[in-house]
Formats: sequence, C-alpha cells, structure tokens
Amino acid sequence: MGRAAEMTATTAGFLRALGEHRLITPLRSEGGHRRYSRYQLRIAMRARDLVDQGTPIDAACRIIILEDQLEEALRINEQLRAGHPDQQPPAAGT
Repeated sequence: MGRAAEMTATTAGFLRALGEHRLITPLRSEGGHRRYSRYQLRIAMRARDLVDQGTPIDAACRIIILEDQLEEALRINEQLRAGHPDQQPPAAGT
C-alpha cells in the first residue's frame, strides 16, 4: 500500500478511504497486503485530483463512477452502431 500511495502521490489513508467508498477494491496477497492494478492507480489519481480541487471525497468517488459508466455506455453504443451500419435513426417527428 505504501508503494501505491507513493505512486499516486496520496496517502495510505486516502487509498483506504477510496476502498471504503467502494471506488476501488484492491486484491489481497497471500500475506494480506493490498495489491492495486494500474487501472485502480489511475482511478486513485483522478480522485486525488478532484479532492485537490475541493471536491469532497464521497462526491469525487461518485463522479468517477458516473464517468466510468458513461464511458462504458458510449462504448456499447458505438459497438451496437458498428454492428448495424445501415440502420439510420428515425427522422424527427416520426
């Protein structure tokens, strides 16, 4: 956890708080140490940036979750459109 805190320029307490807010859930080693993925470290840095700008941690976590959900929805939408290229959206008023 110390190395992850160093890499994200945060503290171990901040990373624990992100876990308490269910933003990131690190895996555990056999010895019980938290193991963060690169993706989780990027999320932690995004949360740190928002908190540094004055956003409360609970709001920062919610913002990041919503951003992630939006990105996923846009990706799915693009995949669906790519699967049906000859389908056009209905004209306005129909």
